[in-house]
Amino acid sequence: MSRFGPTRSELKLRLAISLGGLALLVGAYATNGIGGIASLEIAIIGGAFFGGSAIWSARRLLSKDDDP
Repeated sequence: MSRFGPTRSELKLRLAISLGGLALLVGAYATNGIGGIASLEIAIIGGAFFGGSAIWSARRLLSKDDDP
């Protein structure tokens, strides 16, 4: 990993929080549905934030350039 980047434990924490946030977002919209345009905007922005953070963390954890 990069000397200045996050550690593996921090990446694991970020991944767990991102997946938890996505699960809560999906659960909220599964029970209440999308009520209007503002609710749709929150779903899109929240999904992009948590999804992007989860993908970024997972890719960094799976990269082969890790220090031993």
